[in-house]
Amino acid sequence: MLQEIILPDFENSAGTRQKIHVFFRFFGREVGTAPVVLVNHALTGNAEVTGNNGWWKELIGPEKCIDTNRFTILAINMPGNGAGGGNEYLLHNYRDFILDDVARIFSVVLEKLEINSLFAAIGGSIGGALAWHLAALKPDLIQNLIPIATDLKATDWVLGQCKVQDQILNNSEDPIHDARMHAMTFYRTPASFSAKFRRKKNELNFEFEVANWLSYHGRKLESRFELPAYKLMNHLLTTIDISGGSGEPSAAAQKISGNIFLVGVDSDLFFLPEEIKETYRELSEVKENVSYHEIKSIHGHDAFLIEYEQLSQILEPIFNKDTTRNEKNKYSSLWNR
Repeated sequence: MLQEIILPDFENSAGTRQKIHVFFRFFGREVGTAPVVLVNHALTGNAEVTGNNGWWKELIGPEKCIDTNRFTILAINMPGNGAGGGNEYLLHNYRDFILDDVARIFSVVLEKLEINSLFAAIGGSIGGALAWHLAALKPDLIQNLIPIATDLKATDWVLGQCKVQDQILNNSEDPIHDARMHAMTFYRTPASFSAKFRRKKNELNFEFEVANWLSYHGRKLESRFELPAYKLMNHLLTTIDISGGSGEPSAAAQKISGNIFLVGVDSDLFFLPEEIKETYRELSEVKENVSYHEIKSIHGHDAFLIEYEQLSQILEPIFNKDTTRNEKNKYSSLWNR
């Protein structure tokens, strides 16, 4: 069941104050009886991470890699993403918000829920970047930080793609449809397109199947996503920088006490694996508890939503029973203080 916490007078980094509605869901074990895993959604996702309609249901659930029989799963909608209700919950002044603001909002929510330690924080794309920001804000909060297909900063390439997205969203006559079509071209790869479509044409409309597929994804998102939400989420991607703009992101990462498991995709054309490997190289020189893992796929950035078997193999050592057996008493004691 979707729950709500209201922050009546939140001040963002631009100095604007407003009421923030935060919607979240718990899955799995009751709070206080098991280690807590925070799962952050990507740009068009939401807090429905498991169950029949869960976007990560192959990874999270009973007897799955992240086992809801052994963990408390917390998923929070990023404020303004439109997944919590009507238009009154959208943030129309989207340029006033940065990802650090979202991390601060999540931190307040965790405090109100009396959760002062996370066994893991995991997410793909902007969800993983948000986990980075939360870890930089609270260096001792997260025992296992798992950012997937993302980095601790937005590169010039990411900034450039998001600029094109912003232009489409603010100037197109069909903004959500057209922006989503463009986004799908860098979420996937030429090899993925070739394997899927093979230059085939549709027998009914005689269009190339790749064109039909892109248009389908544009219309599908248009039916469930509001324009202000898309503008906000795309803008937040441009604000990924865990240094807060005050220094080197890797220096901020060095302060994080928990284990850091970097996961890249070898064919990612958005958050390039070379950039994530460079982050690993810099951190591994000063931290022992950092590692890099890679998904092999032709599907590019979206592989974290497709290659569940590979991702489960990477994550299994983190979430297996031996790793978490001693965590239950620890987490129970936190809520019994």
